[in-house]
Amino acid sequence: MSLVSEEAKAKAEIYYGDEIGREKSRFLLQEVGLPRGLLPLHDIIECGYIEETGYVWLKQKKKTEHYFEKIGKNVSYATDITAYVEKLKIKKLTGVKVKELMIWLTLNEITVDDPPTGKLTCKTSTGLFRTFPTSAFEIEEDKK
Repeated sequence: MSLVSEEAKAKAEIYYGDEIGREKSRFLLQEVGLPRGLLPLHDIIECGYIEETGYVWLKQKKKTEHYFEKIGKNVSYATDITAYVEKLKIKKLTGVKVKELMIWLTLNEITVDDPPTGKLTCKTSTGLFRTFPTSAFEIEEDKK
């Protein structure tokens, strides 16, 4: 079952395939002022974006986990990820969990400070949050 209706798809820019999916998702993150390495997905099948609402979705072949060394956190990415993006913020995020003290917590919002302080805040629907340096989510090639 698809999380995205055919009506929504009709209004969207949709890209198919891993290489273009990664490129477009990184570009979108950069455009809204978030670190490009925030969604280190693999085997992307579909990437879609509805500009007028900010709705974005990503589908990958299988669930993946990524360990962010600089912050010592495991993050799990489901096969279907959806969110609304706006300047310096991802809200109503689904499909992303972070491991905190041996418990997986679902993230629902990610924001970057404005004016920029180099800090990124991840929030859960229960009100828990953690702040990390944005540099922890940069792509190695971006630093060169």
